[in-house]
Amino acid sequence: MKKINFKYNWLPVLFIGLVACDVNNDLDPIKDNTPEVPVVALTEGTADFSKYISLGASFTAGFTDGALFKEAQKNSFPNILASKFSMAKGGDFNQPLMKDNIGGMVSGANVALQPRFYFNGSGPTRLTVKPTTKVGFPADNAPTFNNYGIPGAKSFHFLAPNYGSAAGLATVPATANPYFVRMMPTQSTLLAEAASKLPTFFTLSEVGGNDVLDYAVAGGASGAITPKATFDAAFGAIINTLTAQGAKGVVANLPYITTLPHFTTVPHNPVPMSATVAAGSNQGFAPYNAGIKQAFAFLVANTPMTQAMADAEIAKRTINFSEGKNAVVIVDKNLTDLTAINSRLKNFRQATSDDLLVLPSSTFIGTTVGGNPLLVNGVSVPLEDKWVLTKTEVDAIKTAIDGYNATIKAMADSKGLAFVDFNVILKTASTSGLQFDEYTLNTSLIFGGLVSLDGIHLTARGYALMANKMLEAIDGKYGSNFMKATKGLAKAADYPTNYSPALLN
Repeated sequence: MKKINFKYNWLPVLFIGLVACDVNNDLDPIKDNTPEVPVVALTEGTADFSKYISLGASFTAGFTDGALFKEAQKNSFPNILASKFSMAKGGDFNQPLMKDNIGGMVSGANVALQPRFYFNGSGPTRLTVKPTTKVGFPADNAPTFNNYGIPGAKSFHFLAPNYGSAAGLATVPATANPYFVRMMPTQSTLLAEAASKLPTFFTLSEVGGNDVLDYAVAGGASGAITPKATFDAAFGAIINTLTAQGAKGVVANLPYITTLPHFTTVPHNPVPMSATVAAGSNQGFAPYNAGIKQAFAFLVANTPMTQAMADAEIAKRTINFSEGKNAVVIVDKNLTDLTAINSRLKNFRQATSDDLLVLPSSTFIGTTVGGNPLLVNGVSVPLEDKWVLTKTEVDAIKTAIDGYNATIKAMADSKGLAFVDFNVILKTASTSGLQFDEYTLNTSLIFGGLVSLDGIHLTARGYALMANKMLEAIDGKYGSNFMKATKGLAKAADYPTNYSPALLN
């Protein structure tokens, strides 16, 4: 027989009784004690944002994770600025969007520019998917663009005739830029094309960055730093042209690129050794160490070289390993050439903390030549110049950037333009970090939040911070109030620090 539980049988009776009673069942609404935030209207001050043009190189384009792709372009700092300018009578902002989120380009059946990096859980890895953007084919909506950020452009390229001509892609070396070619320009130069859009407001950023970057990423082994006189002439022409019709704008200077993780991630001493391995390696370099002492003894006896000078270079060139982490062995072209005395005494030394190993060296150091365990790259086989920036090369880059930045600041001031000191901003990021809303951004690779997986270009969140720094400068120069206006600034949480490998279309 089924047992009936009467425990809760009284609930329907009570409910009926309550409904039947003449009771006011309306409850007073719960009061929201959250203080109401007043809406602050945006005012543009003396600036006219109706026709905004951005001019620059890869940062301006939105380049990130080693490539240019659609989603990154949408998160470019000029596009973020344009969204804020739209609140202050700003017009449309058209960009030459790539065909996919893979990044890179194809030429026929060949991959001409590599796809983007993604984080595979241990480090940056290239997508293995083939790009769909074709070299030489126009971008949608060409040539009605506002963003003239051209990856790879150097200062003098802004004045170079036919830099956007498809025919120039086939010359050796190429005289055109594939990113500018797809914009289908109607003018002979990049500067003329941007100026033909008659901007009322412009941003000019990272001009001069590529003038040192090609040299830097090649470890100083190839490329050349653009002379300051060449940069000055180009930058002067750019500023004069953009302001000729009364346009206002904001100008940004250059960071010390050698503070970026492409140059700071790989330590100078990444080679672990046991005491036994260290002893064996020292034995292998014993003839070299003895040979340089003999060679410098000859130079002291037969040239103006002093013993003090000889001792200093002997100490620098002596190869010595010990148990624990060891400095890699490198080629340094700035050492005294001893090959006339002994052809086997090449310009070898161990790296110091003043030397910067480029990021790709992380996958090369410790590999063997032809599978021979005695020929280890960075140990028994010294690293070629392309893998390392020596202190001499680092100093040359710093000198060039200091010279460029002096010109940028002087010309911005002479035209009454807003100015952003990205050199100071990036220096802060590389030391104490930068606060951006609830996040602290620094220049560590992968997890720093500011610099993307290529170790040079910014993340979307980094570009949002860059946009806010420009808005702050605009407020200070032109009397606008982006810093205080409701929704006047970009929010850090709205912009990612990485993109999924599944993001392809």
